[in-house]
Amino acid sequence: MALISGGSRGIGAETVRLFAEAGARVAFSYEKARERAEALAAECGGPERCVAILQDLSTPEDGRALVAAAVRAFGRLDVLVANHGIWEAADAPIAEMKDAQWRRTLGVNLDSVFGLAQAAVGVMERQARGADGVTGHIVLISSTAGQRGEAYHADYAVTKGALISLTKSLSSELAPKGIRVNCVAPGWVATDMSAGALGDAELGSRIVRGIPVGRAASAREIAGPVLFLCTPFAGFISGEVLNVNGGAVLAG
Repeated sequence: MALISGGSRGIGAETVRLFAEAGARVAFSYEKARERAEALAAECGGPERCVAILQDLSTPEDGRALVAAAVRAFGRLDVLVANHGIWEAADAPIAEMKDAQWRRTLGVNLDSVFGLAQAAVGVMERQARGADGVTGHIVLISSTAGQRGEAYHADYAVTKGALISLTKSLSSELAPKGIRVNCVAPGWVATDMSAGALGDAELGSRIVRGIPVGRAASAREIAGPVLFLCTPFAGFISGEVLNVNGGAVLAG
């Protein structure tokens, strides 16, 4: 059973679809897009196979509540994909960034992930190991911004860098217990969140010029690596940051 936060659109929705296609039961969260979330759940098998859970994610308590709701729905938890997040499209120089923006970004992108991971580990530790010795998988979604920083978006970059550190810390702690923790770090992806930037004639052209592959990724091209990390093919991978950025950031 897989829980995917922020699963109603973009990378999250494609991840929901891929896990469902692979035969998993899937729970995913949404915040506002109820009709879209319900349609996706129906597309992926309905209440016996896929459920949409309304849950704000801005505090550790919110993260723990989402895990509890997913376990109530399906009785166990094998995979957590912490995909949700916010990015303010408007530039905010550090000298002008409002406290409210800083705190909201950290709350959504980091504090709630702490709650998700904490609760998920509690569930996974109580489950029997599979034949491969694995109890569960956690995949955190970071960003190239977390690897090289992002001018005028320090709040976002800080949270995504923290998720990379959290991946490494949890891997060291949890791999001996059979829980694999890894990270996917996308570059630019054609989603609703990035549509404004990619669609701007000048900025979009500059972004694409910085990607050796010559384009932004599709959401499915990010969802595929996420699924891979939760399969037996990735059974010896732990604490890894998998770069999916078209060659734009070559970070080891």
